[in-house]
Amino acid sequence: MREFGYQRADDVSGAVALLAADPDARFLGGGTNLVDLMKTGVERPSRLVNVRELPLDGIEPTADGGLRIGATVTNSDLAAHPEVRRRYPALTQAVLAGASGQLRNMATVGGNLLQRTRCGYFTDVSRPCNKRVPGSGCPAVTGEHHNHAVLGASDHCVAVHPSDMGVALTAFDALVTYETVDGPGELPLTDLYLPVGDTPHRETALPPGALITGVTLPPAPVAARSRYRKVRERASYAFAIGSVAAALDVEDGVVRDARLALGAVASRPWRARAAEAVLSGAPADGRTFAAAADAELAAARPLPDNGYKVTLMRNLVVAVLTELAEEAAR
Repeated sequence: MREFGYQRADDVSGAVALLAADPDARFLGGGTNLVDLMKTGVERPSRLVNVRELPLDGIEPTADGGLRIGATVTNSDLAAHPEVRRRYPALTQAVLAGASGQLRNMATVGGNLLQRTRCGYFTDVSRPCNKRVPGSGCPAVTGEHHNHAVLGASDHCVAVHPSDMGVALTAFDALVTYETVDGPGELPLTDLYLPVGDTPHRETALPPGALITGVTLPPAPVAARSRYRKVRERASYAFAIGSVAAALDVEDGVVRDARLALGAVASRPWRARAAEAVLSGAPADGRTFAAAADAELAAARPLPDNGYKVTLMRNLVVAVLTELAEEAAR
């Protein structure tokens, strides 16, 4: 690890000014991803700007009935908050599925959304990787890729986004707010992550030096009956090989509203809009749920060793939607 400077930010405007003055600096929240990448040499910041103590650690209702979540809220506090548990239970479940208790106590909401991929070629600086060195190649395409993308990938990168929290937030139309030296801005979470294309090193649509200040969840009555289900290679503390965040509103056996997002299948949390279109107004039964899953996964382009993900995700979508429908019928 090379030497680096360290500075604690006093306020949001001061934090973004520090990065504007030093583009090689990085914001430090909980450090659960950034510090690991510094140790391996993937990240080599000139300075760390600690934003952990900024007054961005609140969770409060919005005037229209949604929730505003500050960027420095820890994962533990987010999962335990009574309004999150009541209004968006899938979000609580996703956070609790994400890591150990110790990591959740340190990790922040803003940092979770900006964590880098866990691809082994990305974290190994002795290997080529288009995310680290644009144009150097993607060895995962022909190498180890059993947990890589089946949707939205390209020949330039097949890595997946590791966030569990982001999958649930994507399902519920979360809005990300940020601050730059030019003032505040906002982005729908579905627009935060850029398509891989031929520029996988450009991961987000945030302006250079932007600091995420919070996430706003709009009111979503359907989210009160929601679920997050994660499949992983061991029982705990492992990244997903597939996950689903789903919410279902059923009346008289017909789907009135549905939200669906998939995780560990693409370079970003994947909003399953094709599946949602099939579900809307259709009978809440296994045939509909299978048709919805098939509609979304029709675009899948698996690699030789990760085709199992298509079957896994189809079964996972059907299972979670079936459970929610059965709950609604009780």
